[in-house]
Amino acid sequence: MADELDASAVRGKITLLPGYDTELSAVTFCIMDEDHTMGNALRYMLMKDPRVEFCGYTLPHPSENKIHMRVQMLENSSTSAVTAMRDALDNLDQLFATIDATYNTSLTTSGIEREAAPVPRVPLRNEFSA
Repeated sequence: MADELDASAVRGKITLLPGYDTELSAVTFCIMDEDHTMGNALRYMLMKDPRVEFCGYTLPHPSENKIHMRVQMLENSSTSAVTAMRDALDNLDQLFATIDATYNTSLTTSGIEREAAPVPRVPLRNEFSA
């Protein structure tokens, strides 16, 4: 049941581009609504995986908000590129959760006082307000 929920959460977000082999040992993923920030982090996680032979990403066009991530597994690996991508995404999720927890802990324990947001000196124009 948990896998079904995870799959529905990314449906439409990540797709496989045509041209992958039947064993899924080399796959190009299209990841929607992402850019270099996610591409670099995901590539880093994939390259740390000893089963991955090659990983790289491209932005198809600057006006398109998506990246193409190519993942190729080692020849003797029994793991698919889809599994490697899922593992890399899980590792990134854990890393981001750790960073968030550490940051929030440091805010509460270090005695940092938050300042109020500055008020603009120029009055806001009504036609631009929501």
